[in-house]
Amino acid sequence: MPAYFIVRAVVHDPLAYQEYASRSPQVIARFGGRHIARGGPVITFEGPEETRRIVIAQFPDFATAERCYRSDDYQSIIAHRAQCASFEFILVDGVPATVHLDPTAETGASVQPVPSVQPTASGDQP
Repeated sequence: MPAYFIVRAVVHDPLAYQEYASRSPQVIARFGGRHIARGGPVITFEGPEETRRIVIAQFPDFATAERCYRSDDYQSIIAHRAQCASFEFILVDGVPATVHLDPTAETGASVQPVPSVQPTASGDQP
């Protein structure tokens, strides 16, 4: 199941930040990852207004994403952003595409299969 890097960044020096930004995609790709959001427009629907740069990278699984972050390759490029940006950087596990979380479960972590939708006799889907 996929896993995601979620980054909220404040870039203090955009020119210096480019050194990091130009290297990170290649490192992420070596671990089967890819960026799915990278600094585009953000709308805050609830909570404090989000003004930081948002970056999301998807990986095949949690362990691979963690290996990427802890790899010598990735750790070596962190120095390129240390003085020019402040990062909040988390790794989160995804859910399989064929299941959904049951919002009525006490913990919120119960996983239920997604039922297939069958057309009714009239051909309409419920």
